[in-house]
Amino acid sequence: MRINPLTVKKFVRFRSIRRGYYSLILLSLLLLLAIFAEIFVNNRALVVRYEGQWYFPTYGASLPGETFGFDYSYETDYRDLRERFRKEGSENWVLMPPIPFNAFENCYPDDFILPRPPDWSRGHYLGTDMQNRDILARLLYGFRNVMIFAFGFVFGVYFLGIAIGCAMGYFGGVFDLLVQRIIEIWSNIPFLYTVIIVASIFERNLWVLLGITVVFSWTSMTYYMRTGTYKEKARDYVAAAQVQGASTTRIIFHHILPNIIATLVTFMPFTIASAVTALTALDFLGYGLPEPTPSWGEMLKQGTQRLKIAPWITASAFSAMVFVLILITFVGEAIREAFDPKRFTVYR
Repeated sequence: MRINPLTVKKFVRFRSIRRGYYSLILLSLLLLLAIFAEIFVNNRALVVRYEGQWYFPTYGASLPGETFGFDYSYETDYRDLRERFRKEGSENWVLMPPIPFNAFENCYPDDFILPRPPDWSRGHYLGTDMQNRDILARLLYGFRNVMIFAFGFVFGVYFLGIAIGCAMGYFGGVFDLLVQRIIEIWSNIPFLYTVIIVASIFERNLWVLLGITVVFSWTSMTYYMRTGTYKEKARDYVAAAQVQGASTTRIIFHHILPNIIATLVTFMPFTIASAVTALTALDFLGYGLPEPTPSWGEMLKQGTQRLKIAPWITASAFSAMVFVLILITFVGEAIREAFDPKRFTVYR
């Protein structure tokens, strides 16, 4: 497939903007880390060799302690198993992830429940939270949750915004006026109150929150698509396609949308950033993901309540959120500059 020369120039321009280009690479690495988080942060072993048998518990079924010679039937404590193999000095061995804790477990089950500062000797590099859970583990899994939410948010907003906005700009007339009035009424419904009502009626989860947020956030994208479609519809190439008998679907998807793609690409990073802040704010207020789901907002809420005795909780969550938002902003600025239509085309 041949790529449009203008598109190639835009990508070359984006790569020349080093701040945005390297931010995209770093953000992509973080996303890969989050996708395969169980390999790096998990209390399940990656590999266990026991009496000539190989086990891969990370992505497999739960293995009871009886499998490895313990006297209990619940899931094996692989950290304890590793220590036992070390003391025995046998050929059996356990390979654990670099951070051998998950985001839900009490790391000090036989001790008091209280936040503990970073302890590199025990592997708690950012400390523990108010429930003795490892902060680094909750940061990573919280990042995965917020990215799933953000990409789902972008898909939903773009799907509704493109479909409704293009229809408004292309058909115009009574349909355009009617949909505008509906959008104005819909935009006046208070979002936070609706979330509170839904949270009190339904069981909260990632997909319910995503649906509510998308339903109340698609209107702004609709206006951008309406304006772009209305402008492109007046150009000669659309009239030529209509004269040749092209269908409405073909005109919109093969002629109009490719010429306003710069708007879609430019707004995507900033839409992701708004989704990250929206979910974090809902979690902070207590109307987001339910406990004990890993969440940056929940960690910020914990940290602000115990700021004097456990400042590392707030510092970790806040630093992670700011760092990710900075990367997204740098990528967005680079895309906006690289895909600026005024840089490569001039209308006379």
